[in-house]
Amino acid sequence: MTKDGRAPEASAVLTGLLDDLRAESEGLDDLVAGLAPGEWAADTPAAGWTIAHQIAHLAWTDDWTALSARDPEAFVTESGRVFGELLAAGADPVDEGAARGAAEEPPVLLARWRAGRERLWAALAATPADLRLPWFGPPMKAPSMATARLMETWAHGQDVADTLGAVREPTARLRHIAHLGVRTMGFAFTLHGRPTPLPPVRVELTAPDGGSWTWGPADATDRVSGPALDFCLLVTQRRHRDDLALTATGPTATAWLPIAQAFAGAPGKGRPAGSDL
Repeated sequence: MTKDGRAPEASAVLTGLLDDLRAESEGLDDLVAGLAPGEWAADTPAAGWTIAHQIAHLAWTDDWTALSARDPEAFVTESGRVFGELLAAGADPVDEGAARGAAEEPPVLLARWRAGRERLWAALAATPADLRLPWFGPPMKAPSMATARLMETWAHGQDVADTLGAVREPTARLRHIAHLGVRTMGFAFTLHGRPTPLPPVRVELTAPDGGSWTWGPADATDRVSGPALDFCLLVTQRRHRDDLALTATGPTATAWLPIAQAFAGAPGKGRPAGSDL
């Protein structure tokens, strides 16, 4: 291992993703590190979740991801046991994990999240890039795991920023989230009991630096366009479709945007229209 915990054999793609994940995590850390204890209890736009819940959820998910990378068999066994017990008791595992962490004193929670991030980065960096790791949804390779962690860190960081009235400058890291949002189009339709659409969709987004990010064939008749930030807010369900400057053309694109979802799990509830903070 190198001095920063990165395996020498880590691919350039994975290394770049982990660097971006580190930067995204540190940006959120900067938002919460100076909060007074009472501020951690502030309600966020996610119903029932405080700032402490948001950070606790990230710490919880980072720990599960690190376990999957370090010991896939232990992940399968332990996640099956823990989730089975909680579901049998009528508890939601995600909410339960966030609630337990939120009950900790803020300095303890913050320290645990920081330590867990380091373990996560080291575990993913030491994972062969082509190895599929078990997860709560379909197995994922280490680069996809890192992308998912970046997406969640950014999304929950948005909830924290909205609560604090902070404005985060969009960065080129949004490309990872947008890419995940595009790739999960079929998943979003499946979640809502709809057949996976066959017509391709062309996605053209304006990057934070004014450049252009594109996916899909240039001659596709179904198209989505607009600011990359707005697209990322949409696919992480941090803003309602009606509050974003996104344009959809064609039946598939038009049907996709209201249900777009880049994260695993059941269909998200999203945010009501007019909740743009």
